Amino acid sequence: MNMQTSDRNRLPDEPPIRRLFRDVVADRLPDPLPPQAAMLFDSWVDPFWTDDRFFLGDFYSEILHQDTCQPGTADGVPLLAALAVDDRVPPQERFGAIILLFRTATVTDRHLADCWPHTPGDSDPVSEGRARTAVRTCTPDLLARWAVECPAVRLALAGLAVVFPTARTLPALTPRLRGFVERHPQGTDIGDYVRFVLVMAAQNDERTLATVESLTDVFWHGTSRRAPTPARALHLLGQMLNRVGSGLRGSALRRRPSRRRATPHGYA
Repeated sequence: MNMQTSDRNRLPDEPPIRRLFRDVVADRLPDPLPPQAAMLFDSWVDPFWTDDRFFLGDFYSEILHQDTCQPGTADGVPLLAALAVDDRVPPQERFGAIILLFRTATVTDRHLADCWPHTPGDSDPVSEGRARTAVRTCTPDLLARWAVECPAVRLALAGLAVVFPTARTLPALTPRLRGFVERHPQGTDIGDYVRFVLVMAAQNDERTLATVESLTDVFWHGTSRRAPTPARALHLLGQMLNRVGSGLRGSALRRRPSRRRATPHGYA
């Protein structure tokens, strides 16, 4: 059956966000839909989807399962991209979709930094490469929405922009992030995040490495000093982006009371 022509409103007990996602995907993506879209169009509703949160956890896990790329991960990227550019989707979920795209595109680097000098045990280089390419393909359309996006989503877009640097996007980040820099001082979650994005955009390895070292005292999990600098930077940026997201969801945009020092674990 053509999933897009099925009755979108025949499941009154489903979480509202599922119905919304189904409408967006049906309107924006052509057939054949990615396999993960079955979670939106299947007439069966998981009884554990008692609210949006439980459904979202299962849906996103179908695309990027436990932070690992599988053969079907690349196929699910267009679903995330469609949700991230549609104004019917609430800003919080557009933000979440872009974060998942960021995580999908940086799996290889983040896991490399995390496990250095060992090879990640669950790595799938072919699937990771296909997924990264899929995210790269949709990134220009996402960045083109900067002017119409809310500040929170712009923060996520900034992180994605430095994953796929271009001669056009990197210089644009400085004026685009100026307002964030002015409003959020160094030492705040957003302030540190946007400043690190700008450091990465400058593409100066020595400065990037120095910034990674200085910020590791703040953001939970350090990485081996012998790991490649780009991998360490993306590993740290991912942690910072997650922390910014948590702060935005909890409206905790206040100055951190203290800095947590890294433990020796993970350093070399």
